[in-house]
Amino acid sequence: PNTVRVNIVGITALPNAEITTSPQGLALNVTPSANAELIELIVTATADDYQVDNVTTGTRTDTPILDVPQSIQAVPEQVIEDQQAFRLDEALRNISGIAQDGSSLRLFSDRVSIRGFDISRGLFKNGARSSFGGFFVPQSTSNIQQVEVLKGPASVLNGQAGPGGIINIVTKQPLSDPYYEASINLGSNDFLFRPTIDLSGPLNDSETVLYRLNASNHNQDTFVDRLEIDRSFVAPVLSVQLSEDTTLTLEGEYLRDSRPGYSGLPALGTVFPNPLGEIPISRFLGDDTPKRERILGSMGYHLEHDFNENWSIENRFQYAFADIDEKAIFSSGLELDNRTLTRGAFGSENHSEEYTLQTDVKGDFTTGLVQHEFLLGAELRRTTFDGALSSPTTDVPSIDLFNPTYGVDLAFELTRDSFDRTNTLGVYVQDLLSFGEQFKVLLGGRFDLVEQISDVKTDTSNDSFHQQDTKFSPRLGIVYQPTENVSLYGNFSRSFSPSFSARQRNADGTPFEPTTGEQVEVGIKAEGLEGRVSATLAAFHITRQNIVVEDPDRPDFDIQIGERRSQGIELDIAGEVLPGLKLIANYAFTDAEITEDTEGFEGNRPNSIPRHSGSLWATYEVQSGGLQGLGFGAGLFMVGEREGDLDNSFQLPGYVRTDAAVFYRQDNWKASLNVKNLFDVEYFEASSSNIYVFPGQPLTVVGSISVTF
Repeated sequence: PNTVRVNIVGITALPNAEITTSPQGLALNVTPSANAELIELIVTATADDYQVDNVTTGTRTDTPILDVPQSIQAVPEQVIEDQQAFRLDEALRNISGIAQDGSSLRLFSDRVSIRGFDISRGLFKNGARSSFGGFFVPQSTSNIQQVEVLKGPASVLNGQAGPGGIINIVTKQPLSDPYYEASINLGSNDFLFRPTIDLSGPLNDSETVLYRLNASNHNQDTFVDRLEIDRSFVAPVLSVQLSEDTTLTLEGEYLRDSRPGYSGLPALGTVFPNPLGEIPISRFLGDDTPKRERILGSMGYHLEHDFNENWSIENRFQYAFADIDEKAIFSSGLELDNRTLTRGAFGSENHSEEYTLQTDVKGDFTTGLVQHEFLLGAELRRTTFDGALSSPTTDVPSIDLFNPTYGVDLAFELTRDSFDRTNTLGVYVQDLLSFGEQFKVLLGGRFDLVEQISDVKTDTSNDSFHQQDTKFSPRLGIVYQPTENVSLYGNFSRSFSPSFSARQRNADGTPFEPTTGEQVEVGIKAEGLEGRVSATLAAFHITRQNIVVEDPDRPDFDIQIGERRSQGIELDIAGEVLPGLKLIANYAFTDAEITEDTEGFEGNRPNSIPRHSGSLWATYEVQSGGLQGLGFGAGLFMVGEREGDLDNSFQLPGYVRTDAAVFYRQDNWKASLNVKNLFDVEYFEASSSNIYVFPGQPLTVVGSISVTF
């Protein structure tokens, strides 16, 4: 797996051969010599690096990371496999400046923060927005080739998003050679059963029609009593080479997730002592009678055409939907007796749809001494939400923290019916100018028109809302490369996100402006050890403005004066430092603060954002001898102290979690054993209030075996 064997048969003159990585695996480019005969190539092995050299997230072009004047990191498939990371938030631990916003057991576990800001509307898949994924249902990792994270505002190419950054999931694509893999994961706490398949290959003799099919089923009894997770996932891909210059790819996904609602635990009895005793982290304070079932699906195409070696066009369409049918019980307060937890409940039936059409024209050309990588694009998107909210007809029984009883039987009645539609038109342009080998300038801008329409019906009211927003989002970046393997860079960029308020208007009736963000960033990127190791060191300052907060003079309305600031330093390192020894490591210092507010939060830190965080994961595989194929892995994941709520009334303690792994692979099979939280450290992933604290995963053993044909 660390070597590639290429057999070149039937020639009398040696051709020029170059091997590069791509989302599909290893790519071999061969240029025959003038008198070469017919060439037959046989290539074996696949890429298993911890380092990613080229990404598309930052510029929408296949650009070396050293040339992108913005911090961007990636977690490749090999890291996900070695760590047995079954959730997106587990994979993202390997990137600096990312903090978990909630529990890994909840349906919102993919909702993380980047550089102190949540990633609302910031999840993408193969460059197309995935509005429902990450918010409605956690993503599956079984078809992920790599996860790319662009730090800071990204509206210049992607439209509405938060200022912290975006996450782009690159999925596995069809292979030209037959590939069949079946694997199974088994785990403790209390039991995990996860079979997966990965099938790929050609469907015709000319290899112009290729397919790939990833599927998995995740059934787990978690460390929390009565909380079972049942997930099914399937992702087919079909690639058709219509001509030498044109390729059409059809993709689809289906994901079903069923689990009870989970509100975590109170801080009293977990984070700090309860005079009545300690609450075990396995305690479930909801009820297993109501279930939450969510279904996500998507289908679309990606059409690529090369006009010539310098100009090309890409057109992408995606339809996505989300169906929600759920009834859930949640925590609402703690009585003065320190043991009685009051609860509420809700029911929801929603259907959401999203249509996205995106076209990019790309070109490479030269004007004088300046080389251009040019991009011109447009995006049309429509998102609809049709939902009914219901409430229980009777009060929800309270629950005893130390002697809980279950089996609540509730009836629900419709209390609210709503329909929302958002239409977006975005036009963008970008040019990466190269002035020789050392100096590059990235210029870009995007104009967005966003229309929001909302109708809300309740028993007592029927409200309609219509608003249009326009916004221009620029980006300026500069790269200076004193040597081939070192880049000094700086950038200024902006983000915007339409404001969605429950009250929708100021007291004077005027609509809210979009929330905006600005970043200034400087950094250095470098590659060493003959390109096997890469590192990025970045310093940033981000301000988010026009945040909607409560109007202190008119409590029934909101006002748009809120502001948050985040600044810090980040370091990321990844690669193969010695033959067989690979690592991925990071550290982040994040100074986040609420700078303007009307509810007494000024000067406070946002909840669940640590000042200090970092991780180190390394594996070593024996390269030769009788033990060849035997490998070991170990990792440390550190999260510093965090505020437990916006009031900063309590703090979650910091922690260091240790993971370990051992694996053995030979020819077409591999066996792995991972121990997560090796020393069974008790820690808390996140919290949002003093009754919503989420314990972390205790010691867990996960074994896997995979066979490739």
